[in-house]
Amino acid sequence: MNIVDKVLNIFYPTRCVFCETVGEQQICPACRKEYPYLTEPRCKMCGKPLRRVEQEYCRDCNGNERAFECGRNLWLHRGGVSDSLYRFKYQGVKSNGRVYAEELAAVYENTLENWEIEQIIPIPLHRRRLAQRGFNQAEVIAVRLGRMLDLPVNTSSLIRQRHTRPQKVLNDRERWRNIRSAFRVKRSDNLSGNILIVDDIYTTGSTLNEAAKCLKDAGVRKVFFLTISIGQGI
Repeated sequence: MNIVDKVLNIFYPTRCVFCETVGEQQICPACRKEYPYLTEPRCKMCGKPLRRVEQEYCRDCNGNERAFECGRNLWLHRGGVSDSLYRFKYQGVKSNGRVYAEELAAVYENTLENWEIEQIIPIPLHRRRLAQRGFNQAEVIAVRLGRMLDLPVNTSSLIRQRHTRPQKVLNDRERWRNIRSAFRVKRSDNLSGNILIVDDIYTTGSTLNEAAKCLKDAGVRKVFFLTISIGQGI
């Protein structure tokens, strides 16, 4: 550690992204144990954890057509994970985004190679919400992930054309209605190949599904996704 790093460490010590305990690691050993990566059994489509090994799909994906091929997530949305994402999203703790991207790269680099991803597209915010928040949390994660895995990140082609209500205040049916036709792709942009969408949280999949549908209508061949957390499946 050079002298600059030492000084920065005094004023800005490393804190666990989940519990904010000062230490040497971005995720402390206790939180690594408390919040392990998601493993099987998981929904083959969205990655939600399942209760039984013999299940293939969660309730939301079972029998419902999805515009995306499939996706994966790091952690279950609970406790320190949800608190961490709240600080990142609403309190401007952008350093959390760097940690999330590093975790995604460590866990899913081989998966993205298997998916043959050609570029990354973060879920966009409407300009009004972007002005309120000051940054797009999905873009922060996507840009860092793209740099780490040497994948181009496209932040301009997918546009949020409608200012929708926050999905978190809506029930499942309202979420799908709320997000309908919320996105469009720039007419001048020619999209193709396999795209990875990045977002922070997966609940019912309505936002990711609508974005994937829009991208496929614009010429994208396959759409996959990664999120930081996901809700409990059934």
